[in-house]
Amino acid sequence: MHTSWYDRTTRRARDLSCADARIYLQFEVRRIRCPCTGKVKREHLAFLADNLLYTKRFAWFVGRRCRASTIQDVAKELKLHWGAVKELDKQYMRAQLERVGTPAPRAIGIDEISVRKGHSYRIVVSDLIRGRPIWFGGKDRSEASMRMFYEWLGPKKAKGIRLAVMDMGKPFRTVTQEQAPQAAILFDKFHVMRHLNDALDQVRKSEYARLSGKQRRFIKGQKYVLLSRRENLTADARQSLKTLLAANKRLNTAYLLKESFGQLWEYKSATWARKFFDNWKASLRWQRLKPYQKFAQMIERHWDGIAAYCNPQNKVSLGFVEGLNNKIRVFQRRAYGLRDEEYLRLKVLTCMLPAI
Repeated sequence: MHTSWYDRTTRRARDLSCADARIYLQFEVRRIRCPCTGKVKREHLAFLADNLLYTKRFAWFVGRRCRASTIQDVAKELKLHWGAVKELDKQYMRAQLERVGTPAPRAIGIDEISVRKGHSYRIVVSDLIRGRPIWFGGKDRSEASMRMFYEWLGPKKAKGIRLAVMDMGKPFRTVTQEQAPQAAILFDKFHVMRHLNDALDQVRKSEYARLSGKQRRFIKGQKYVLLSRRENLTADARQSLKTLLAANKRLNTAYLLKESFGQLWEYKSATWARKFFDNWKASLRWQRLKPYQKFAQMIERHWDGIAAYCNPQNKVSLGFVEGLNNKIRVFQRRAYGLRDEEYLRLKVLTCMLPAI
């Protein structure tokens, strides 16, 4: 390309420090004007970050520090403005995503997170085999938001999905059956057990309201020990649970039913799993536990998605989705008051990726 003119400008960019000494690089950047278009373009230097005041190596260092610290802490440590730290971190995370590319998942986990008060939700889709989130977006938990994921993924890669793990909400199931009809639908057992824990807690509340005086003392303050698994309790908590169950027959029955339901996930045959559930449901007949009866009706309506867990091909790590939700809550606490949703999106998508 012939140029009508070019000039040089001297610039300075910050690089990684050496011990307690700050290091700056001084260099010349050429500007060239094209005689055909009349546009002026600046010479591209690969070692510079998007912000010309910093080198790419320094930006990567900032990004690695932000994986474990808040923006304010990193800004204070490096004596930078918090806005500069955030932009360097965003460039670092975009580089991470460029390296891994767009995945072609075979098993996906679909969940939603609350991004702010007022029922404002976003959808998170994870690759359960690779163990990392691959999409964060939407405007709510609706079918329209769920379709945005499949539009991003494309019909060719959507055909490769063989398993979709989700909660029992209708929008996720409807759109997945529409866009990836070959995929088996599996309802996340953590969401199922959460509904059962809610039913047990309703029984606890009703018993507390029914009783009065000294009889309430066995129930008050025992929500944690009642809803936790027995093996996760301390010795003192187990003793409190034993005292509670001995003092209240209805809660004892509800607790034993909750514990026994966990056996459903151990079956490798859908037929035997169904027999177990029918027997479990029949045991509710004379117990007068309305929250449990409603739970059993919900399981009945969603049985196909629960029985799919018996298929050996569908044995994937479902705990990853719960672990990811905990990570996202940590990000949200670190970024308290920061209204940059793109920053949260990048944090979510790169939280399981290797550092660069």
